Amino acid sequence: MKESLKTYTIDEFGVKNYNSFYLLIITVAVLYGIIALLSVPLFHFEQVAENGNILTYRDAFWTLQMSASTIGFGDYYPVTLEGRIIVAAMFYIGVGMVGFVGAQFVNKFVGFSDTNVKNRELRKQNRDLLAHNIKLEQKIDLLVEKIERIVEKESK
Repeated sequence: MKESLKTYTIDEFGVKNYNSFYLLIITVAVLYGIIALLSVPLFHFEQVAENGNILTYRDAFWTLQMSASTIGFGDYYPVTLEGRIIVAAMFYIGVGMVGFVGAQFVNKFVGFSDTNVKNRELRKQNRDLLAHNIKLEQKIDLLVEKIERIVEKESK
């Protein structure tokens, strides 16, 4: 399979490294799925409000989309307590998810530092140091045995 189509790769340490494009697609799909689902109760609560201005499902969807993106044009806004709770929840969900998408974009195209690479390098260094320490321990054990034999011979 082409490397760019894989959802993740596993490096030499067994760590899953997810494809940024895959994460972007999944995040956007989940975000719009949440918007689509929350638009139903928002529409339900707001359409019956006396002074409500969210009168269609499309209005509810647009309101939640603008809330999730933090733009919030103000052309549609909730007037009921339930509607305000839904829009506030969507704001917090959207800020997190849109922030994640932005971070993925910056990391992919600007890439100030890739901590995954640094972590892999540190793991490799630790593995090499551990192997070297094991060799040193074996040499020290051999030296201790030789010294003990010499001391034993001289004490006889």
